[in-house]
Amino acid sequence: MMEQTGVEQTGVEQAGARRGAEQHDQDFLADWAMHSRFGAVEGANGVDRQAASEADGQQRKWFARLLDSHGFTVERDAIGNQFGLLELVPGAPYVVTGSHMDSQPTAGRFDGAYGVMASAHACFRVAEELRADPSKARRNLAVVNWFNEEGSRFKPSMMGSSVFTGKLPLTDALATRDPHGVSVKEALDAIEERGGLEGLDVASYAEIHVQQGRSMEEDGVTIGLVNATWAAHKFEFRVTGEQAHSGSTLMADRRDALLGAARLVIAARELVDRFEPGLLHTACGELNVYPNSPVVVASEVGLLIDLRSPSAEVIRAAHASLMETVERVRFEDRVEIEVVAEHSWDQNPYPEAGVELAREVAEELGLAHDRVMTVAGHDSTNMKDTVPTVMLFVPSVDGISHNLKEFTRDEDLIAGVNHLTGVVRRLAAGALSGAPGSD
Repeated sequence: MMEQTGVEQTGVEQAGARRGAEQHDQDFLADWAMHSRFGAVEGANGVDRQAASEADGQQRKWFARLLDSHGFTVERDAIGNQFGLLELVPGAPYVVTGSHMDSQPTAGRFDGAYGVMASAHACFRVAEELRADPSKARRNLAVVNWFNEEGSRFKPSMMGSSVFTGKLPLTDALATRDPHGVSVKEALDAIEERGGLEGLDVASYAEIHVQQGRSMEEDGVTIGLVNATWAAHKFEFRVTGEQAHSGSTLMADRRDALLGAARLVIAARELVDRFEPGLLHTACGELNVYPNSPVVVASEVGLLIDLRSPSAEVIRAAHASLMETVERVRFEDRVEIEVVAEHSWDQNPYPEAGVELAREVAEELGLAHDRVMTVAGHDSTNMKDTVPTVMLFVPSVDGISHNLKEFTRDEDLIAGVNHLTGVVRRLAAGALSGAPGSD
């Protein structure tokens, strides 16, 4: 038998590496297809998998088995965050990567869930490499499925990561009730997803997500390097009037809570036109009317309004204008308007070192990339305030999100997993955390 030359050996090794990469990609797509079945909406390509629902419980158990099959130990903390832990360096902190698997009531299958599955497969690949050469490991690996990021069943959104980072008290979160009166604690216990993990020593965090906008697709960008969040201000209003007969009560005598609420909704939309196009997004995402009867003037309405902008100044001006409308509606419609809850944040940058690390990985892989801001909130919004964080996007077709038609192409999903793998590989070697061998 003739001995292979160095060139021939290199060719064989390269062919083997290509086959290995292709197998990794196919493994991801197979697991992704399987996961998309949980909570699938019949006749559509989306899902209904709200936090701590039966479908959420089913996919969590499947995901735990997947993590376990790759040698990860599955733990849950007291707010239901699900972690897959792999200790490679005893006593070392963890590189955490993930997103969320809960959804809106009827939503796309990519939002959040892609980030968790991509993180799992990125960690599987890096773990395989580090098991083959343990000397390269400086950090342990953790995959996370954050609880209740969407906030559709339980408010507020990003609940799991808010508790984890100390921004929301655990007792308050567990006591929060859904519209049917079920508490977070009761819902988590029903699906056996409230655990005992107490804290985790985190060295760094990485998250990948579909963009939920169309700029990357339009610009031909495959990897979005998220460098900042938009500013936002969210309100929960309660408008109180007086119940009355919708036919016989004189118009002058009415204190119509629904009319007052409607004027706030319209005012929020009209605010957009006071600024340059693209500078302000507003919405009323929820409206609850009581008694909601066809022959009764509403006595109480609860509604949620949010304002979002890349400019904190625009948010402040929009907030001031909305509050002026509140006072006018109180006077003109003779209703009470209470701000039950509000939550706000300014435009907030992601760590520049993480953006640069992600750029370097994209360059190495030859992937088209650019900086992009995130309009939506993500769990990384909380994590970046406590640990070095990298946030990434892959394109969304037509920018459709929170919709059954949400879609991202397989080639972009795979590119995202490959890119995240490169990021996690560097973080596991100590990047961003000052460990020996860090960049």
